[in-house]
Amino acid sequence: MASIGQIVNPTSGSDALSRARQRAALIPDCLVEAKRIANTVIAGWHGRRKRGIGENFWQFRPYAEGESLSRIDWRRSARDDHTYVREREWEAAHTIWLWCDMSPSMMYKSSYGSVSKESRALVVMLALAEVLARSGERIGCPGIMDPVSTRNAAERLASALMHTPLTGGLPETAMIRGWSDLVLIGDFLDDAQAVMERLGPLARRGLRGHVVEIADPAEEIFPYSGRTEFTDPETGAKLISGRAEHIREAYRSAYLARRESLGQSLRHLGWTFATHHTDHLASEALVAIHMYLSGMPAKATHGGQL
Repeated sequence: MASIGQIVNPTSGSDALSRARQRAALIPDCLVEAKRIANTVIAGWHGRRKRGIGENFWQFRPYAEGESLSRIDWRRSARDDHTYVREREWEAAHTIWLWCDMSPSMMYKSSYGSVSKESRALVVMLALAEVLARSGERIGCPGIMDPVSTRNAAERLASALMHTPLTGGLPETAMIRGWSDLVLIGDFLDDAQAVMERLGPLARRGLRGHVVEIADPAEEIFPYSGRTEFTDPETGAKLISGRAEHIREAYRSAYLARRESLGQSLRHLGWTFATHHTDHLASEALVAIHMYLSGMPAKATHGGQL
């Protein structure tokens, strides 16, 4: 039987950044959604609008005795018998931590997927950094880059990725303070309970989490048959099945049960969870994360799959 999947070489940060920018330029829905959010919510994508120091108009309210006359909006006040003050909208950058899994299992690509899981995760993360930076948010990567608020945040993140040894497993999060957002992108093939033991304490610290599972279609449908050799990318251990089709249903049940358990546990914490397949457009995952970060329900199909 012909080979269905293979382990690919790691994608460099610079190549992934280039693809992320091309993706943002070529996919209209991604750009339209990013511009809409940036133009309507000055504090980012999180619905945190309120009055305060800023340049954008917030609302008119009646003038209170003792306030400075310079705050009165005379044009609005001339419309009726009341005196009104123009209030501005509060501006504040939000801290969003981005992370994608670089463990060996992410290097997998089958003939059913358009790119490797590692490549797709990098593109989504760097494209998200690019769009978030345009909205004035503070972007960080746990253990790799401290939060920055700059238009070239994606370039800085890509550079940090190129110069930082990457290891598998979930990131260290001691540097993350509460009331931040954490976007985690990976295949999350570890035991769901083990993953939740790491993520549960973060939710209790006040972090809003958004987990995107990157899946190759072959991992889900298990299209193998006949004599097949399987290799564990993490340990190199091999398993030879004389008739792979005989274990298909048992495998699929275990694979989908892991996903369902993880998703339910995360939603119980108030976090979001979605699955993105590498045979779909990267813009689908990007737009879904946009919606999650802005506090709006994302458009998803098949129970949270993108």
